[in-house]
Amino acid sequence: MSTQQTTETDSSWTVGELSKLARVSIRTLHHYDELGLLKPSARTEGNYRLYSAGDIERLHRILMFRELGLPLHEIRAVLDDPDADEIETLKLQRSLLQERARRNQAMLDALDTLLAAAEGAKTMTDMNKEDLSKLFDGFDPAEYEQEAKDRWGDTDAYKQSTERVKRYTKQDWESIKAEMGAINAAYIGLMDAGTPPDSPEASAMVARHHAHQCRWYYDSSPEMFSNVSEMWVNDPRFTKNIDKARAGLAAYQYAAVQAWAEKL
Repeated sequence: MSTQQTTETDSSWTVGELSKLARVSIRTLHHYDELGLLKPSARTEGNYRLYSAGDIERLHRILMFRELGLPLHEIRAVLDDPDADEIETLKLQRSLLQERARRNQAMLDALDTLLAAAEGAKTMTDMNKEDLSKLFDGFDPAEYEQEAKDRWGDTDAYKQSTERVKRYTKQDWESIKAEMGAINAAYIGLMDAGTPPDSPEASAMVARHHAHQCRWYYDSSPEMFSNVSEMWVNDPRFTKNIDKARAGLAAYQYAAVQAWAEKL
């Protein structure tokens, strides 16, 4: 994809404007550019990125595939395939969405099974084998393990994390859970106090959060931690899990991490 030099117009968007439009960080857009996944169609004389309507359409597809769990290198392969058919690409996205919808429905059905049991004052021992088997419909831990391997399996961080966690005892996991609970509680306290995510107090909290990750999982640079935080808002599974503690917590943590990393 060639990049032309031009001036900003009403039909082009700067990286800041596109960041606000698509609700992704400027850092993410820069990362996509570096990977060749989303290169701006033009640049200003001052070498600032300018994105076209076609670039925005491509970004939408990238985010759609990311939402569906595809690694970035696979997304680029799909979008850059010269033999790719427009309709077939859309059909692929549709089939992936259908599969996600199927799994979500299966988990809803499992929840309904539990709800019906609770309303009928049943316990697990009162439920028959068929009902019990339904509780696990839609869940596939092996898939998430494989996804992690696909994304990070070749990295030192993944290997270090794998080696560490397999040695943890029940007491270790209880300590990890307690520490993370305290960290989330502190974040929530900042939110309740109206403390901006780019404040010194929030940055101190991020430093504590970062230290927790380095201690228990893997050594990471501020930039790596910043990149990891993008999953908290870009992957609904992470967002849902974090927001169990407080609605909006994932977005606040993400903003705080981004601000912290920019200062370093």
